[in-house]
Amino acid sequence: MLQGQKALVTGANSGIGKATAIALGRAGADVVVNYVVGKDEAEKVVDQIKGFGVNAYAHEADVSDEAQVVDMVARIVKEFGTIDIMVANAGLQRDSSLVDMTMAQWQKVIDVNLTGQFLCAREAAKEFMRRGVVPEVSRSAGKIVCMSSVHQIVPWSGHVNYASSKGGVGMMMQTLAQELAPHHIRVNAVGPGAIRTPINTAAWDTPEAEAELLKLIPYRRVGDPEDIANAVVAMVSDLLDYVVGTTLYVDGGMTLFPGFATGG
Repeated sequence: MLQGQKALVTGANSGIGKATAIALGRAGADVVVNYVVGKDEAEKVVDQIKGFGVNAYAHEADVSDEAQVVDMVARIVKEFGTIDIMVANAGLQRDSSLVDMTMAQWQKVIDVNLTGQFLCAREAAKEFMRRGVVPEVSRSAGKIVCMSSVHQIVPWSGHVNYASSKGGVGMMMQTLAQELAPHHIRVNAVGPGAIRTPINTAAWDTPEAEAELLKLIPYRRVGDPEDIANAVVAMVSDLLDYVVGTTLYVDGGMTLFPGFATGG
């Protein structure tokens, strides 16, 4: 499905990023596995991807650092010849009530979750525009997937920095999509709901916690990283070539206001 394409996935040594990098490799893409900590895990992901007969390597970079992002994208262009797919996945939480939240907690989340995606999209778009469409590779000049969240549209008390970053991702994605579409560059987002990842283990790792979480999920199961990975692969394939500026919520129905299922 993605043979001959070159992909970069940020935050790809664990969770959703790991599953996405592996799925892209399985679909035929060469993959760069970005990480900021956890080199050993990143190298394990690389080895797994290489098992599909494609190329891969790990690259350490903090996506909130402009120079590091510039160098990271320059390296994939040098080593793989170009880049076709940018999955801006790296993200984190620093949770606190509003009155107790520090500027450091606020800024770190905004810097990684929002500014990091902006920097990755900017650098990828430069290469997409330079190279243009290569019809035998893809119908588009390039694909950018911003990893958002149901909290792009669902408020979340105690997480104002995270929810604000994801709300910003949603509008950034739409604006970039509008600007880049004339260059045949597709920008979209995937919005995960509750997914079994290290970032939210406390929400599902006991039967009691999972039971509470399932009250928010009409489909009555917690998602797996592979659910998101499969959505990303579909989003960057030519099967969805006419999808531009859209957020695909992969959430088991969490955005359907489940509290109103019985009339509110």
